[in-house]
Amino acid sequence: WLSWSWTYLWVLWFVMLLFLVYVLRSPLKVQENLATASVFLNTLTPKFYVALTGTSSLISGLILIFEWWYFRKYGTSFIEQVSVSHLRPLLGGVENSSSSGMFSSVNGDAEPRPSVSECKVWRNPLNLFRGAEYSRYTWVTGKEPLTYYDMNLSAQDHQTFFTCDTEQLKPEDAVMQKAWRERNPQARIKAAYQAIELNHECATAYVLLAEEEATTITEAERLFRQALRSAGKDTNALVYIRRRLAMCARKLGRIKEAVKMMRDLMKEFPLLGMLNIHENLLEALLELQAYADVQAVLAKYDDISLPKSATICYTSALLKARAVSDRFSPEAASRRGLSTAEMNAVEAIHRAVEFNPHVPKYLLEMKSLILPPEHILKRGDSEAVAYAFFHLQHWKRVEGALNLLHCTWEGTFRMIPYPLEKGHLFYPYPGCTESADRELLPAFHEVSVYPKKELPFFILFTAGLCSFTAMLAMLTHQFPELMGVFAKAFFSTLFAPLNFFMDKMESFMPSSFWHQLTRI
Repeated sequence: WLSWSWTYLWVLWFVMLLFLVYVLRSPLKVQENLATASVFLNTLTPKFYVALTGTSSLISGLILIFEWWYFRKYGTSFIEQVSVSHLRPLLGGVENSSSSGMFSSVNGDAEPRPSVSECKVWRNPLNLFRGAEYSRYTWVTGKEPLTYYDMNLSAQDHQTFFTCDTEQLKPEDAVMQKAWRERNPQARIKAAYQAIELNHECATAYVLLAEEEATTITEAERLFRQALRSAGKDTNALVYIRRRLAMCARKLGRIKEAVKMMRDLMKEFPLLGMLNIHENLLEALLELQAYADVQAVLAKYDDISLPKSATICYTSALLKARAVSDRFSPEAASRRGLSTAEMNAVEAIHRAVEFNPHVPKYLLEMKSLILPPEHILKRGDSEAVAYAFFHLQHWKRVEGALNLLHCTWEGTFRMIPYPLEKGHLFYPYPGCTESADRELLPAFHEVSVYPKKELPFFILFTAGLCSFTAMLAMLTHQFPELMGVFAKAFFSTLFAPLNFFMDKMESFMPSSFWHQLTRI
């Protein structure tokens, strides 16, 4: 109500100002000044108009270039941002914050929106080894696959996960605490060797060497086994090392051994569900094509009370698509309609796409893949890259699954035309994923943005203004007399309604009224 009242006041002020100028046109000598201005404009040569329109075209072109650069870098218009941040408060505009903390759920009830966790960054359950995988990519391409932000999060994770009691801090533990904070990889490796010199049974030092110095998975596995022998009863270290050993076995082709190690971990430490070891297990079981076991894992973790992930949603969709994809035909389906099994598969695909709409472009190879980051943002492009990197082969192995995905995934967006305001099966899509993904993914990767942002109004406006004024400059230069006649006809037509209105006002009001009002 307050913002509307200010708008009405500004409109009323503007109308009163126009009325006052009209009433005081005689004392202000408005007509004489307009006549003088008209004489001055008639004496100007066409070169002046060419220079005027050319300068306008140049300035609007520069504004267009700056707006486009700002939009590509920050995803918003600079002029609109300044208007909202600085001009809107001056005009009395207020943010509608009453609805920011509530949203409509699937059944229409208002529920508190989880603003804290919607853009929380998670550790990638299947993150690669720096020395054996990420470093090899850098050696071959010369590109850094990890951002400093991502590596800094990993350093914090390691420091938190392997923190010891400060009162009983051993010398080698103090060295390793500093090693995790080192930014230079060689400095971290050097510190790890210093810790081993102080104590040959320092498990965290072997973990660091396995992660960063080992150039092959076999060498990394050997160092992790050494770390396991030195870990003792440190639960955090044991879980971390055994999980990485299971991942080494998976990468070396010993998949059944990896599955057994993961199942044992989940059985011994059931309270460590936040580590998402079940996602490692799902990927290994898909590699074995043990689809019944995959379904059993999904039955436990694809629960309404548990947090979702792209792995959970898309694996569920893959299993349902597997039942119908080998004989699915869009032409036949359009003629006879979808069967119950096909409808279940399509609904599962729509559910997965609503959770993370970036994944299908990677699975359908419409967008190039890169190495996944060490941390991901759920429902973001970073999670989509991580999922597709490991699971694309499983979709290709199921005959017709990618064809079914290709035919049906875009139908999700007709169900949720306004994803930032209202969701269908999940919470509304968070609006902070783009900025977080740009921090997690390397600069050479084109971040996928959802929903696709329209070009800001001021970019379109300045593009039109630049083109129009450039065209006017060219026409005025080529046909000066004809453009002069056209300009006079245009302005006379433009001001014709105003002149008609003023004549009617003078004929309607008595002349004495205007005379007395002018004297006041």
